[in-house]
Amino acid sequence: MTAGSDPTVRLTVAQATVRFLRAQYVQRERVRTRFIAGCFGIFGHGNVAGLGQALLQDEIDDIDAGRTPQLPYILGRNEQAMVHSAVAYARMRDRLQTWAVTASVGPGATNMVTGAALATINRLPVLLLPADTFATRVSAPVLQELERPDSGDVTVNDAFRPVSRFFDRVARPEQLPAALLGAMRVLTDPVETGAVTIAMPQDVQTEAFDWPTTLFEPRTWRVGRPAPDADVVADAARLIAAAASPLVVAGGGVIYSGAQDALAAFSSHTGIPVGHTQAGVGALAHDHPGWVGGIGATGTTAANALAADADVVIGIGTRYSDFTTASRTAFARPDVRFVSLNVARLDAVKQSSLAVVADARAGIEALHTALTGHRVDPVYADRIATLRSRWNALVDNAIHPQHRGVTVGDGRSAMTQSQVIGVVNQAIDPRDVVVCAAGSMPGDLHKLWRPRDAKGYHVEYGYSCMGYEIAGGVGVALACPDRDVVVLVGDGSYLMMATEIVTAVQEGLPLIIVVVQNHGFASIGALSESVGSQRFGTRYRRRSDSGRLDGPVLPVDLAANAASLGAHVVHAADTDALAAALRVAKTAEGPTVIHVETDPLIGSPDSRSWWDVPVAQTSSLSSTQAARVAYDAAKRAQRTYLRPTDTDA
Repeated sequence: MTAGSDPTVRLTVAQATVRFLRAQYVQRERVRTRFIAGCFGIFGHGNVAGLGQALLQDEIDDIDAGRTPQLPYILGRNEQAMVHSAVAYARMRDRLQTWAVTASVGPGATNMVTGAALATINRLPVLLLPADTFATRVSAPVLQELERPDSGDVTVNDAFRPVSRFFDRVARPEQLPAALLGAMRVLTDPVETGAVTIAMPQDVQTEAFDWPTTLFEPRTWRVGRPAPDADVVADAARLIAAAASPLVVAGGGVIYSGAQDALAAFSSHTGIPVGHTQAGVGALAHDHPGWVGGIGATGTTAANALAADADVVIGIGTRYSDFTTASRTAFARPDVRFVSLNVARLDAVKQSSLAVVADARAGIEALHTALTGHRVDPVYADRIATLRSRWNALVDNAIHPQHRGVTVGDGRSAMTQSQVIGVVNQAIDPRDVVVCAAGSMPGDLHKLWRPRDAKGYHVEYGYSCMGYEIAGGVGVALACPDRDVVVLVGDGSYLMMATEIVTAVQEGLPLIIVVVQNHGFASIGALSESVGSQRFGTRYRRRSDSGRLDGPVLPVDLAANAASLGAHVVHAADTDALAAALRVAKTAEGPTVIHVETDPLIGSPDSRSWWDVPVAQTSSLSSTQAARVAYDAAKRAQRTYLRPTDTDA
């Protein structure tokens, strides 16, 4: 691949990949950052001689030159978990930096597919470098090769195609530059970003080639702030100014854009209240008068009451998931209109919105200017304040330490999950980070958490992936070493992926992991009950003589398991003990696991909202029959939001 007299350097494909990644930078405004912070990996026969050798050589070269390794390597324990850590890191860095992740061919590679789906669904960048089977096929079939009678070129890595935003396979060295440049194009694009997969056959990784040295020169990828169309902003401003009860729905795009201050100023100036999605928690601080909390199926009564009466909904940086819209029942007015400000047109046109396609900060500032002098009616402002006050009183009651829960197995008293959240929220510093992902905890957090910092709340709810929590905490801790990181994880998620406690020990990360033991799947248990399925299959029990899983509680000791993985472990039996344990854990050098028991039958305050989970249309169970009646009644409130988008309609 020589071009005229350009100088070349002879490297393997893997060595060239590592050298290229070292030289990639991202710049937004005046801040320039190395884009690939390092590489997570687990080595097997498919990548140990290729990418493994290249990373080793790169590390030694840096150390020999007196430099800290510029592309550090972290050994993970589970391939899916490594992707979660990289994604969490990217989220904390506002998508301006991420990690590469490599695994061997076969189960190592396919273990990363779930992580790839999570990254793409959440629009977060991660570079996956799975090994692949031999490009030459000279030894076929090789260990862990997928043989198909209808195709000779399909490997297990083709499973990445539907869950990646960009996929390529480097079957020849000449293909590498185009693959790497294509990967960087997608990774650094706020609209297109997600999982990027470059499958690398194990023989090609080790093949040497003469590369033009220009391939390895520093390259800066600029992330701009697309400005909105002036005419569209004027239309949106007229629509908002004419509204009697407008409402902002703030999503993750506000935070990725760094638009929190702009949103706070916009809300202060106009008096328009702000509800937030899961990804948007922190877009507005709890003590701002415009904050009304989470919206939708796991939202606050304040935000949902305002949503039901809103005549104009202003979505900013949200993709309007079913939880946000309460399965399209949240915005109940027949004449409701939508304005959607989003950098991605895919999201901006949802709900038949007037689409303002732009960077969130640039768009908010443009709307603010266009609405100079406008403010909501005082009667509406009073209603916002009243609803905020009522909700805060409900939360205060739910998290109050007076309630000690019910007695559990050995006579100890269990806290409620709401109390656990309240203690954590109050005990940690404003800039500390809470991490969660799946089960009943994210819904309760969305209702109860009082955000004080834009990066203090890290809940993965686009994919709601059990097992993300501890792995995500590793990524958050790497991204923000100046913040304490508190992971809230239920027993179900813990059992799926506790392995990265070992990685936290290895890297000296002072994670604080609060393991909430309620002996089953609390979230799905409650959902099962609501659809008439009587919590079937959701409790951790021995099999009884009847043949059902309804016997005694399983004798699983999660605290002992955590200790065996190298964590310091503390048991907290009540709110005072939990608060004390958190204070001590904040001074620890390595990971601390705090084990608490909660009562799964005492829930958080009702959001007065709905989520569409179909119920069996016919059943011999009276519980299911009753649930179907309730489902049919709720279903009638669903909307299509197909009204015209023109402002004169």
